[in-house]
Amino acid sequence: MNILFKKSWFFRLIMNIWPPLFFAGIRITALSSDFKTARVQLTLRPWNKNAVGSHFGGSLFAMTDPFYMLMILAQLGNDYLVWDKAADIDFIKPGKGKVIADFSINQQLIDDIIAKTANGDKYLPQIPVYIKDEEGGIVATLNRTLYIRRKKPKATGK
Repeated sequence: MNILFKKSWFFRLIMNIWPPLFFAGIRITALSSDFKTARVQLTLRPWNKNAVGSHFGGSLFAMTDPFYMLMILAQLGNDYLVWDKAADIDFIKPGKGKVIADFSINQQLIDDIIAKTANGDKYLPQIPVYIKDEEGGIVATLNRTLYIRRKKPKATGK
């Protein structure tokens, strides 16, 4: 198992200083020790606001990437390929101040992935993400599509 997924505090630290997130002002504010829930926050700053004073859409999009991919990879382990394949975003209202995205993986999703990839087939689950303002109002909705496949066993050289 990758060292990044052994301790959630270490994962959170590394992700919070990872330049694409750090310089956009994106922070993981909570991560469960089993990697099944996370909360990501983006605070409006001069360097991440758009021309009309609300959150830059690219920063809102970036705050949802790559959390589901990494959280699911932490659940499945090294026997799986997990990639972000696609995403779409629907901007509902301007984001001001702090915005938050919550991520949650349940056991049913993990069981579904294992069952649908057991024969080496790819699986493309779509997982919704809601970015909310401090009052709980929805700022943007996203549909993140993941690419998941069980890795083929390595051939032995015998």
